[in-house]
Amino acid sequence: MRHLSRLRLTAFRNYAAAALDLDARHVVLTGANGAGKTNLLEAVSLLSPGRGLRRASFETVQAQGSDLGWAVAATVETDDGPADIGTGATPDGGRRVRINGANARSVEAMSDYLRVLWLTPAMDGLFSGPAGDRRRFLDRLVTTLIPSHSASVSDYDKAMRQRNRLLEDNGDTAWLSAIEAQMAELGASIHLARTDSLTHLQALIGQSLDDTSFPAAHLALTPLFEATPEPTASAALEAELAQTWQRSRGRDRAAGRTLAGPHRVDLEVTYAQKSMPAALGSTGEQKALLIGLILAHARLVKLRTAITPFLLLDEIAAHLDPDRRRALFVALDGLGTQCFLTGTDRLLFEALGDRAQTITVRDGRLQHD
Repeated sequence: MRHLSRLRLTAFRNYAAAALDLDARHVVLTGANGAGKTNLLEAVSLLSPGRGLRRASFETVQAQGSDLGWAVAATVETDDGPADIGTGATPDGGRRVRINGANARSVEAMSDYLRVLWLTPAMDGLFSGPAGDRRRFLDRLVTTLIPSHSASVSDYDKAMRQRNRLLEDNGDTAWLSAIEAQMAELGASIHLARTDSLTHLQALIGQSLDDTSFPAAHLALTPLFEATPEPTASAALEAELAQTWQRSRGRDRAAGRTLAGPHRVDLEVTYAQKSMPAALGSTGEQKALLIGLILAHARLVKLRTAITPFLLLDEIAAHLDPDRRRALFVALDGLGTQCFLTGTDRLLFEALGDRAQTITVRDGRLQHD
């Protein structure tokens, strides 16, 4: 089974230096609030494209007072043998990636060896919160399937900010058209990746509706265009996006922002068994629905990429009753992957028994129990 056998942190958050040697079992991190449990999960999440589970700028993960640049290194055990993956600070505030001792061609190269998904307490209000949170959640799911998706979203956002500045400054129209063409190419790629991923995820969820351990979600995207149907071919979608932005320059200039595009789409989530919007469910129902969604997506990633993602589950057990906790642990075992779970009370993980290795976290120090 693919798993992390070694994890090393340097100058990362509250860890001056930390080392963990692990076997293939789940990893339970226990300790007081503020001890560094979530920081360790964040470090693992940075072994994937994007900015990790906190979406923090790379300068902010640097340990205060340290002269060393932050770094995260791991050994991933694969069917083809161990692979050494590392990422860390660059002088310009970015990050570099090294694989087996050599500089990687891109951040996405890490995805050849591992994929990562996570759930944190900050996501508990996902279904009732702002649309931007759901888009970011969706894009994280897509990135575990299509590693380049994260860079496409970032490049699209940069191009859109350029367009907004050009509109505000009444910039050159030829330059504006060029930026809109770049946005259209990226926007079409983003939208088609989202819709394709949701189609496959929904089909997989539909196969497990009879499983009552966790509620099932029905997923849909709000329309990309107000009045026209969405083209399904990439070239046609690019053309429609470019035309939409060209026609709306005056309106967007008055608004001070781009009013249409993939950055305005929302993810609609329905509690399938009750045919009820997820936002109307109880706190417990929403949490269970979110867990079920992550578990389904992990299965999809395994089917589509042959790499089962590592799951980072922060404070996952605290708000689940004992039966649902046991159901979660059974589901995690069924995925055949290594999961990292955190909590302040180790009794919450009693049902895992010897299927997990327990680590005590105290003020940025790690100790095997």
